Amino acid sequence: MNGKRLYCIRGAVCCENTKESIQENVGLLCSRVFSENKICAEDIVSVQFTVTPDLDALNPATAMRLSDTGIDTSHVPLMCSQEPVVRNMKPKVIRLMVTAYLPEGTSVKTSYLNGAQVLRPDLGREGSV
Repeated sequence: MNGKRLYCIRGAVCCENTKESIQENVGLLCSRVFSENKICAEDIVSVQFTVTPDLDALNPATAMRLSDTGIDTSHVPLMCSQEPVVRNMKPKVIRLMVTAYLPEGTSVKTSYLNGAQVLRPDLGREGSV
């Protein structure tokens, strides 16, 4: 790809265990990551989600498909898996990793929203990596 290289952009969001909350918060997280990193649908290789075991009302990949993320992701491969259970883990968290081609030298912007900021206090709500 001309002047582009592969990047992984991380993020996370906390939500309640309802279809509505999961869809709303996944949509917000994806929209934020896509817009702040100027990601186009054709640049996305894949999107991966992990979810804590206490969130079982809706698969985050399905939530993304149902949400208006600002770009057409109907062709994007999505994967979702359960977050490993670790003592004292933060509950009700959906984590995101977008793999995409972006211009060489891009400083990616991560997004940690709705209480997920505590997962990466070194980055705060958002950060550059």
